[in-house]
Amino acid sequence: MAARKGRPPAGSSLRGVSGSGTEPAPSSPARSGRGGRDLPPFTRPALAPSLIAAIVLLACVAIVDSSGFVFARWGVTVLSLIVLVFAARGRAWWAAILMAAVAVCWNPLAVVPIPGEVWAALQLVAAALFIVVGIVVKVPRETEAASASRP
Repeated sequence: MAARKGRPPAGSSLRGVSGSGTEPAPSSPARSGRGGRDLPPFTRPALAPSLIAAIVLLACVAIVDSSGFVFARWGVTVLSLIVLVFAARGRAWWAAILMAAVAVCWNPLAVVPIPGEVWAALQLVAAALFIVVGIVVKVPRETEAASASRP
């Protein structure tokens, strides 16, 4: 195929940088990131919801005994269930179990009777737990591509 004037050859994103077209195509075009760097074989999808949950937990330590704490409980419960799904996709079963425990303890519908001082300490422990789980849980890109290809 003749090269197009002023533009890269057609289909050049599937081949190397030079326009000769004689270079073999990489095994997976999704593996190339910005600047031609290879992407890691995993993602950390639990990191963002984990950091948001840690921020909510730390910000709401002061309102543990007030009526507004129910909103923090809803937020933490929902975010822990989101992180639980990512932990299950990454096959980190220990993290999934810990996130299920957080979801049960912070559930605003079935309130666990825990005194205020203990709640404040648990808020800090849970914030640290969310950060650790968000960093440690890795989901392979093949799992991500397989779930995206399903209709």
